[in-house]
Amino acid sequence: MCESFFATLECELIDRHRFATKTVARIAVFRFIEGLYNPSRRHSSIGYMSRAEFEAAPQSDCVPTGTLKPETCP
Repeated sequence: MCESFFATLECELIDRHRFATKTVARIAVFRFIEGLYNPSRRHSSIGYMSRAEFEAAPQSDCVPTGTLKPETCP
């Protein structure tokens, strides 16, 4: 998952812009993550929900091994 994130960051932000300073680059990366990536990008490991949707969803105490997808207990 981490490699996929950094590939997306590089392709969609870093390769498309030149930054005047490290501070400007840090702000741009923060805005990319919090303004675009987390609220809208779907993740297969959490049931194709965005991270923001997943964190806002009510969580069950029953989570199957190997997944973060919220599920109900039988």
